[in-house]
Amino acid sequence: MKPVKKIVYRKHRGAVLIISMIFILIFSALGVSMATLSGTNVQLASNQQQVNRALSATESGLNVVRYYLSNVTISGSVSPSSRLQTVAAALQSNLADAGITNIVANYDPATATLTISDVTLNSQTSQLFGAVISQTDSNSLQVDITGSSRRFSRTIRTNFDFSSSASGVFDFGVATRGPLSLTGNARIQGLNSTDEAKVYIESPGELLALSMIGNSQIEGNVSVVNSTAFATVAGNSSIGGETGQDAIDNHVSFGVDSVELPTPDTSIFASYATNIVDASTDTHGNQTFENIRIVAGANPTFSGNITINGVIFIESPNTVAFTGNTTITGLIVADGDLDSPISSDQIQFGGNLTSHSVSQLPGDPVFDGLRDQTGTFILAPGFRCSFTGNFNTVNGAIAASGVSFTGNANGTITNSVINYSEEPMSLTGNARLRFDRSASVDNPSGFSSNQVLEFLPSSYSELPP
Repeated sequence: MKPVKKIVYRKHRGAVLIISMIFILIFSALGVSMATLSGTNVQLASNQQQVNRALSATESGLNVVRYYLSNVTISGSVSPSSRLQTVAAALQSNLADAGITNIVANYDPATATLTISDVTLNSQTSQLFGAVISQTDSNSLQVDITGSSRRFSRTIRTNFDFSSSASGVFDFGVATRGPLSLTGNARIQGLNSTDEAKVYIESPGELLALSMIGNSQIEGNVSVVNSTAFATVAGNSSIGGETGQDAIDNHVSFGVDSVELPTPDTSIFASYATNIVDASTDTHGNQTFENIRIVAGANPTFSGNITINGVIFIESPNTVAFTGNTTITGLIVADGDLDSPISSDQIQFGGNLTSHSVSQLPGDPVFDGLRDQTGTFILAPGFRCSFTGNFNTVNGAIAASGVSFTGNANGTITNSVINYSEEPMSLTGNARLRFDRSASVDNPSGFSSNQVLEFLPSSYSELPP
């Protein structure tokens, strides 16, 4: 019998421990890696959150700046080089009026920039914004708004353009700084609607802002700036179809917000007036004139059948009268003193007046440019205008320092009548003004329109960090 061989297996002591340690090391490394990755992701998420908060602060700053800049209005007479500084003053004034103390606008003449210092939006998240505004050209502002959250910031750049704003005065048929008086059968009417016959009265120095006697009539409503003023509507006079106290209670408002009367600018018409009319010029009979300058002290009377084309530029002092049958295709410009008018500066209309817009001037080169100056018939700061005769349709606004319509003065006006004087504007006798605003010009020529800021969405861009 063969002997049986015994096979003896040796045990590998410690192998399991080594393998276990290897796995522990692997899993530990994975754990550390995952913990590190997790921490990195948390930091990335936190950073992204701060970036988003910074961008949110920037967007909020843009909305704030847009809101306050949209409420800034500056005079059209401000030179382009002074616009940004004027915007800064107007912006700070608006903020003060609104009781806003955490937004401060500072203009630096050395750098010609307007800076809005950091404004805190959320102290817990350290969100704030600031802005730097500069003028890129005569008509545009560049606005850089930077928002931040802790150590991150984002900047948005956008532009605002200056644009003309039509004066609210041209929403009224009659606008007068002084009181308004209607007597007899005087009428202020709207040709298409009663809104065309609305009246605006400031009357800063007189408590009796509106006086109506006899059978006088105002078809539109009346707005009075002076809150302590009063009105009288006597006899059969009416406002908005009602008489007596009902007319005042239902159609006259006192203490309304003032509307800035537009500043007249006669200089743009001076170059057109090339033909001189002086004291020796014959202005009687059947005559035709074009682009005339009436020199100071000439005091002419145009009588007979007179035709005038283009601009009539009147120097001060002067008393100019139209007593015959006058046809004017163009406009009258008088260069008086708006702030200190003199009694001898007058324009008087008797007889019959026919007016045509400058747009109907002939195609002659002497009228080039003038044909585009539409919307105005009389621009006469410092001059008193009186109408005693008839006129068909006055094609444009009438603006003067004293306005009166007496006798049978009767006609249609396609824009507003503006009285710059604090003296009463009067309509007496059978004077009748009919306002037709169906084709009126929003920004008549010869007035310095106020400038407002218009946001340009297409200019929006995010600047690199």
